[in-house]
Amino acid sequence: MTNEALKYILTDWYPDAETVGLQFSEEGSQYLTVSINPTYLHELMATLKANSETSFDYLFCLTGVDWGKELGIVYHLESTTHRHIIVVKVQTEDREKPAFDSVQDIWRTANFHEREVYDFFGIRFTNHPNLKRLFLDVNYEGFPLRKDFEDEVNMIIK
Repeated sequence: MTNEALKYILTDWYPDAETVGLQFSEEGSQYLTVSINPTYLHELMATLKANSETSFDYLFCLTGVDWGKELGIVYHLESTTHRHIIVVKVQTEDREKPAFDSVQDIWRTANFHEREVYDFFGIRFTNHPNLKRLFLDVNYEGFPLRKDFEDEVNMIIK
């Protein structure tokens, strides 16, 4: 399926695109990139997987991102049936308590990806069954992949 066909399907699902914050871009990529309001993230993701026209059954990448002012998540989805790929982005300006709906109930592989993002960015995932640190010690303070993170140990050594 082409990017244009995917865009057409999504605008058919969400005819009032502004209400759900639906925006499209291709950013010099071969894949269609979709940005959505966090309120509609879980609904969109579940539909992308369940709908027979899209059948995005494979979440192959879930990445936390610090864009400076906003924190967000970038999801890369593939349909192993139709052989098409889409990128979904979601972001929040809430740096104090950033949170998005978990998609681990849709794709089980998201379970550890979300824990990694929580560990390094401090982004919480609503309805995640086991959201705890994955790599860093439980007592570790801070989120080292945030742009505003200051590593006190390395500051002392310098």
